[in-house]
Amino acid sequence: MLSELRIENLGVIEKLEIVLTGGLTALTGETGAGKTMLVEAISLLVGGRADASIIRPGASEARIEGRFVDKDVEVVLARVVPLDGRSRAYVNGRLATVGNLAEQGTSLVDLHGQHAHQSLLGQSAQRAALDAFAGVDLTELRDARARLTEIDANMAAIGGDERARAREIDLLSFQVEEISKAGLNEANEDETLEREEDLLADAVAHREALWQAVAAVTEDGGANDGLAQAISALGHRDALGELASRLRLLQQELSDVASDLRAKAEATEEDPERLDEIRKRRQLLVDLRRKYGETLADVIKYGHEAGARLSDLQSFEKRASELEAQREKALIELAKAEKAVGSKRRAAAPKLAAAVEVHLKALAMKSASLAINVGDDPGDDVVVLLSANPGSPLLPLTKVASGGELARTMLALRLVLTHAPGTLVFDEVDAGIGGTAAVAVAKSLADLGQRHQVLVVTHLAQVAAAAQTQINVTKTVRAKQTFATASMLSGEDRVAEIARMLSGGVAQESATEHARDLLSASGTKNRRT
Repeated sequence: MLSELRIENLGVIEKLEIVLTGGLTALTGETGAGKTMLVEAISLLVGGRADASIIRPGASEARIEGRFVDKDVEVVLARVVPLDGRSRAYVNGRLATVGNLAEQGTSLVDLHGQHAHQSLLGQSAQRAALDAFAGVDLTELRDARARLTEIDANMAAIGGDERARAREIDLLSFQVEEISKAGLNEANEDETLEREEDLLADAVAHREALWQAVAAVTEDGGANDGLAQAISALGHRDALGELASRLRLLQQELSDVASDLRAKAEATEEDPERLDEIRKRRQLLVDLRRKYGETLADVIKYGHEAGARLSDLQSFEKRASELEAQREKALIELAKAEKAVGSKRRAAAPKLAAAVEVHLKALAMKSASLAINVGDDPGDDVVVLLSANPGSPLLPLTKVASGGELARTMLALRLVLTHAPGTLVFDEVDAGIGGTAAVAVAKSLADLGQRHQVLVVTHLAQVAAAAQTQINVTKTVRAKQTFATASMLSGEDRVAEIARMLSGGVAQESATEHARDLLSASGTKNRRT
């Protein structure tokens, strides 16, 4: 529910903060005091259209913030409307789009009256409302649709056009054969070949360098002799034994290196044929990487994937036949599920319409008739139609001109339905009614307040008296500027406001007694609001 609302520079409101409670809250006050600005603020919070004309004269921007609390979950929405440029939106303090606000608002608030944010005007919401009323289980229908979508995707994946399939088979056959003929077994083959090519490309120079290194180590006067002389010089001097030991280790290591150098020199021979073979092989690998991947590992992977795809295409007829059989079965299951859902929707539609009509008649719409059209199976096209007056045609709710009639229709729908956002806002719901109809509207709103937080802008004393909370909006003029304020009423202040609503300032004493009677009858007289 909406627990806090903060408004700055919106219309006649300079700054306003309201803490709200659950149940039914009545927003009252003189005409033009600014009650509708509160509804406008909530509409902006949930993605309503912003217009710079709503900004208070002299201000650069209007700002609205609302805190919504549902058990342990808290959401803070904010909207800033500047004089110039686009409005800004925030969700939990982070920049968002107006679409994000609207998405959040769908589950948080529903406004009924002259405002555009009315979820039940959308076809999908009307369908969902009918399903909730009828207890329609959509599991089988969703599963059948998902299965058909999966099969169609598989059919498209294996190739549905014969010419396109033939072209792809030719291309893949060439690619698979080219990669296969290359005989790629090692992902690092190009690195191994590079090292071998480097050795073979300069074999003579490599061999000469190796023999020179052997001579420098092993010939008379070479490194080995130098180490032997150093070891002999140290002789049996115990104080220098550690150094002599280290020299002997070096002599052993030098002997091993010399052996490796000799072996490498003897093995290094010119092999022009092998060198040519390596160079051709390396060029082949370069060509393959250019076509199929950055690395040989990528080329090998592409070869496997292309082979699998080629296999699927070559076995198309068999696979297509299997998928077609699956599709025919899936269509039968889908038709069965659609028929079941459509039948249940069509059976429930007149029952829902009749239940709503009962409430409409109690809400001063005695001549109203309501119908719910359900399209062909599965009946996804659900449209609620209303005729508010005798002789008027049944029209979709979006075509209803009167804000009051539309608001009362929404109220009647909400009284019948069990699922709705946590906060419901009604404006103009009591337009043009009085007497017993006013009492009926008040009772209906109070009943709805048992299940939801309900905010209603009202001029009816009966509605105000039925509310658990009453917020009075007043305006004052200071220095030729108008300021709106809002205060929660209790005790005698509430009695006085309801008396004003009853009499307009005339016969105040009798109006006050009547106000007390209304509060007493509704059981709200002593409630703090």
